[in-house]
Amino acid sequence: MTRKSLTKKQRALEILSRIQNLYPDATCSLDYSTPVQLLVATILSAQCTDERVNKVTPGLFGSFPDAESLANADLTELEKLVHSTGFYRNKAKNIQGACRMIVSDFNSVVPNTMTELLKLPGVARKTANVVLAHAYGINAGVTVDTHVKRLSQRLGLTKNTEPVGIEKDLMALLPQPDWENWSIRLIYHGRAVCKARSPSCDVCELADLCDMNCLQQS
Repeated sequence: MTRKSLTKKQRALEILSRIQNLYPDATCSLDYSTPVQLLVATILSAQCTDERVNKVTPGLFGSFPDAESLANADLTELEKLVHSTGFYRNKAKNIQGACRMIVSDFNSVVPNTMTELLKLPGVARKTANVVLAHAYGINAGVTVDTHVKRLSQRLGLTKNTEPVGIEKDLMALLPQPDWENWSIRLIYHGRAVCKARSPSCDVCELADLCDMNCLQQS
């Protein structure tokens, strides 16, 4: 089996099969207990590592464990608690705004549709996809973070540069039940092997399916 003998869709399915075998136990790296905690952690993860978020959320959720308490929290205190995740003022503002809307418009329950989630402050499709997939088991789309973007481009599965366009391309190539499987496992592979600046192409299990030389794109 070679890259040239496969259609793009066949190649995507083969990549999916391989990364499922490579990372069988892959799951969301964020720590949370409830849908609202997952929502908050995902908002905090923007331009921040999951490892850093997981160091912040125990203190945050210890003080403000649910939508009601976050909605009524002192904004300055929220900012202090999330400061180390970066862009803390916007993140604190969005977290509080989202929780206030959850309380007022959704009876304190995080909504479980894409349309409703996108109404919340600070929530775009990436955050909504994570919440729907991991809190509710709903594959509404493909989560596109920096790893998924980089690897999907390197593997020649999309020429789009914007997350929405990349997501659309991937949704057309992959079975819906595996949309989140793809994202989580590609994130693991991006962290371990296909890194942004120094991809380990020589040991990559996907090298023969890659559309071009990763090293030329780093």
